Amino acid sequence: MQSILRCAYHFDMNVPIQETSLNSREMRGPRARTRRLMLDTAVRLMQAGITPSVTDVAEAAGVSRATAYRYFTSQAALVHAAVDEGLGPILEWQSASTDTEERVADLLASSMPRIAKFEATFKAALKLSLDQWARRQAGTLGPEPRFKRGHRVEILQQAIAPLRDKLSEQEFLRLAKALSLVYGLELVIVLRDIWGLGKAETEEIAQWAARALIRTAIADAGASQNASEPVAAKSRRRASKTTPHTE
Repeated sequence: MQSILRCAYHFDMNVPIQETSLNSREMRGPRARTRRLMLDTAVRLMQAGITPSVTDVAEAAGVSRATAYRYFTSQAALVHAAVDEGLGPILEWQSASTDTEERVADLLASSMPRIAKFEATFKAALKLSLDQWARRQAGTLGPEPRFKRGHRVEILQQAIAPLRDKLSEQEFLRLAKALSLVYGLELVIVLRDIWGLGKAETEEIAQWAARALIRTAIADAGASQNASEPVAAKSRRRASKTTPHTE
């Protein structure tokens, strides 16, 4: 058990996809069943608050270490796959709406229940992330594969995609980064663990904050455009509004 608690993780997308995927033929055969057994075991352990190594999962699943490492070549690949399993449909989120507020509201509403359901899995991953960070700072991490967070970057940019033509690239990315603060596990940690709020109030505050950020970004972009407009152009526009029309 101590070896389980000493494992390290940093939630990242640097794990090569081939480490966690099988081709279509293997997905239907014994290899797929073995991989599924290992993945289900990893999620079960993480839901219990444990951050398992590949060896830990192999022992719990009743497969050899050699077999386990053929499916997940590192702990990083294993945890990556387990986190993706927890995220599930969030990774496939799409919206047909062209209204940014509606899109972000839908993303939050559809994601929060899933995040709550697999909260223990995500926290087990975060625990490993923090442990790995501490060992990296101390110079004791070694050559372990390192993770960085990545999913929310793509998901949030997709959610606010209708604003690409209305905001500059800098403004667009600033909004996506700001929304990252009210989306995901950190939101749960701050509002539920620190403030002691329930699920409903947590989502309500997240929705409120997201709307405020979107509206502020749009308003700031409009103000910036007006401020940069040439004085002569502004004068002509004001003149056109005040000059009486004659027949």
